[in-house]
Amino acid sequence: MSSHATPETKGQLEAEISEALIRFEKDYMGRGPDETRTHVIDDMVLVRLRGVLTPAERRLAASSDEGGRGRSLIKQVRIELLEKARVLLGSLVHDLTGQQVQSLHTDISTVTGERIILFTLAAPPRVRDPDGS
Repeated sequence: MSSHATPETKGQLEAEISEALIRFEKDYMGRGPDETRTHVIDDMVLVRLRGVLTPAERRLAASSDEGGRGRSLIKQVRIELLEKARVLLGSLVHDLTGQQVQSLHTDISTVTGERIILFTLAAPPRVRDPDGS
């Protein structure tokens, strides 16, 4: 878990993961998303980032030839960049959830500018109920 003495609520954990992914996108990718939502579902963490494409990537995607080469290049580069940061992202999620990351899956839409990142964990993170139990 994060540095809190008692496990936080699911909502607090989700907010912390969202904030951490926003910082990652800004620091590592050079631009933060317009919006980020995180959902912890059993032993999975689903992160949805909206508005992650740079202006240059949006122009490339919009003017892409019929074969979609520009869109394909954007996807390839973004996936490769995230693959290079897999250990960093795994550590980040482990530090916040207290669980080892088993796998990471991602995709990005060059049409909507949305990225989905799915982390599967060794076990569900321990969180307390919002009522304090």
